[in-house]
Amino acid sequence: MVALSALLALLHIESPVLIGFAVAVTWFIARECTQHEYKLGVHRSWAWGETLPVKWWEGIAKGWTRDSLLDWLAPLIACLLLLAAL
Repeated sequence: MVALSALLALLHIESPVLIGFAVAVTWFIARECTQHEYKLGVHRSWAWGETLPVKWWEGIAKGWTRDSLLDWLAPLIACLLLLAAL
C-alpha cells in the first residue's frame, strides 16, 4: 500500500493513499477467493488441465474458515491503520 501510494504520489495522481489502500485490500481478498475456488475444485475431483467445476460465486460464498477470514481481515485492518496514520 505504501509503495504504491508513493509511486502514485510521484506521478501526481489524486488520492494515491486511497488507491493504494483499495489495491492492497482487493489483492488479499481476491487471493483468498481464488484459493477457495481451487479447494472446492479439488474436493470435487478436479485435476489440472480440466475446467474448474466451480460456479463464479462459490469462491466468495463457500468455504470460509476463521483462518481464511483472518488472511484478508488482518491486511484490511493494517491498511486501515496506515490509512488513518497518513
